[in-house]
Amino acid sequence: MSDNTPQKIEPKRKWKNPKWWLREFATLVVLFSVMAFAMDWWRTQDMPKGAVPAMPMTTLSGESIDLVTLSHEEPVVLYFWATWCPACKFVTPTVDWFSDSYPVISVAMTSGNNRRVQAYLESHDLHFDTINDEKGIIGQTWGIQATPTIVIIKNGKVESITTGITTPPGLLARLWFS
Repeated sequence: MSDNTPQKIEPKRKWKNPKWWLREFATLVVLFSVMAFAMDWWRTQDMPKGAVPAMPMTTLSGESIDLVTLSHEEPVVLYFWATWCPACKFVTPTVDWFSDSYPVISVAMTSGNNRRVQAYLESHDLHFDTINDEKGIIGQTWGIQATPTIVIIKNGKVESITTGITTPPGLLARLWFS
C-alpha cells in the first residue's frame, strides 16, 4: 500500500539566500551608478571642457585668484555652492576637510552680500577661500546648472566635473586620477 497523499513542498524563499541579496545589491549599485553618471553628464554638458575660462576672481579676503597659475603646482578643487542649497550641507564639510591638503577655491553662488557669506562661513566653521558670486555671473560663465558642483582643475585645464552629493572617497579618487 503506497501513500498517495501529496507532500508539502515548501516554496523556495529567495530572500533567505545570501547570494540573492548580493545579486540584488550589485544590481542596485550598477543602476545607481548609471543614473548618477547620466545625471552628471546632463548637468555638466554646457560646462567648459579643456581650458579654464579666464576671468578675474577675488576672494572675500581680497586675494586675487588665478586658477591657471594655481593649478600648475597641484590639482585645484573649484567648488560651486550656495548657502540655500540643501545638498551643499552634506558636501561642504568634505570640501572643507580637503582644503587642509589641497587648494580649494569655493564660489558662493547667489548667496547674498559679502558680509552675509562671511557670516555663514564663520557660523559653519569653514576655512576654504571663497569668492562671492552675488549676481551669478561666474556660475553663468562656467555653465553651472546645479549646486553643489565640483570641478577639478590641473595645469589650467578642467580634468573632472561632478554635481550633486559626493563622498570623500569619490572626491579623493577624482583628485588622484586628475
